[in-house]
Amino acid sequence: MAAATWRYRGDPEADQPAVLVRFSNGRLRRPDAMRFTVYRNRDTAHPRKKHRRILVSETERLSYVANNFGSGVPKCNSLCRYFVGVLDKESGQMEVYNAEIFNMQPLLSDNLIPDDTKEYQNKSYREKMDLCIEAFGTSKQKRALNSRRMNAVGNDILNTAVTKAAANIIDAKGISALIQDVAQDDVQNISVFLPPCNEDADKPENVYKFEDILSPAEYEALRVPAAAFVNITPEEITKKTEDKSHCSFVLEELKFLPDDEKRRDHKARCLWFLDTLIKFSCLKVIKKKNPMGPECPHIISRKLMKNFTSLTYNDGSVQNLVSASMKAKITAYVIALALHINNFQTDLTILQNDMKLQESRMMDIAKAMRLKVSKAKGLLGLENDQNHKLGTLSLPLPVQKASGNQRKRRKMN
Repeated sequence: MAAATWRYRGDPEADQPAVLVRFSNGRLRRPDAMRFTVYRNRDTAHPRKKHRRILVSETERLSYVANNFGSGVPKCNSLCRYFVGVLDKESGQMEVYNAEIFNMQPLLSDNLIPDDTKEYQNKSYREKMDLCIEAFGTSKQKRALNSRRMNAVGNDILNTAVTKAAANIIDAKGISALIQDVAQDDVQNISVFLPPCNEDADKPENVYKFEDILSPAEYEALRVPAAAFVNITPEEITKKTEDKSHCSFVLEELKFLPDDEKRRDHKARCLWFLDTLIKFSCLKVIKKKNPMGPECPHIISRKLMKNFTSLTYNDGSVQNLVSASMKAKITAYVIALALHINNFQTDLTILQNDMKLQESRMMDIAKAMRLKVSKAKGLLGLENDQNHKLGTLSLPLPVQKASGNQRKRRKMN
């Protein structure tokens, strides 16, 4: 070998390098019996893809595959160059060619491409991702997958049990009886948030007693903040209307304060508390100790926080929240107070707009309070009075009925 002369015959940019193979799982017993097939990339114009090769071979027991691209390529190909020498024994000359090493890996699957992929193609994206997680996912991903599957099984069992129980109840009671029960539950759910109702009252003012809306101590505490309403002038009312510093109901009623000092003071206190209730209903999460400002008496602030908020746990702390149910409760107390202010007949549409409620929600609460609802026609000072709804509290109280949504549901069934 030392006496041989050699000649270089390889240009790495022009000629195709020779192929050298090694097997990752051992040595071949009969290397002459092996046959190899090389596949190259069709994109010969691409500077990188044109050099990509796949080498395959098979024996009686296993199939092998290797390539010169991707993560499985030996690092030695990029760190150094390999050559193959071919010795001519007669002339003593050796020709040297560029070479490339392929690391042959056993292919354990019988087929590179499944013959029938219809079942896989019919799977959803979520199912395909689950298969990938099962094969290649991390331990955390596999635990999450198993947990989700267990929950799905639990939900299926629960849904089956609920469906069976619902079918038994329908068979026992009938659909019509169930609809009546749902309608009654809807009325009772709203009734939980209503002021105490005295159905045996002999006068409208005793149905929702004023003392149940404002206690004597709370009423007395309103004297100082309500003084601004007692002494208000028409010019100040006009300015407050332009500034929209108070709700529309209060601004309209301030124009008609009684001349009698005692009655004027009483109405001013009621209007101030009603305005505070409406402003409080527009809040979401109560973050301040005194959310209505320093002019609000402490006893009133405590009443608002205690009676018209629900406690919630968020970010490691307990917060006061004006939930949807609490807003319904505030609406009921606002209606009751407005009835006392307006001789037990009040415009529900103005209150609805002030509280930013849907008309159906306002009507449900009004009917739960046993009010007679009618269209407000011919009332002075109202815009589009044909669209306004009047709520009237009169005796005897009407019988509670299902809400409009429940009646529609009954017709659909």
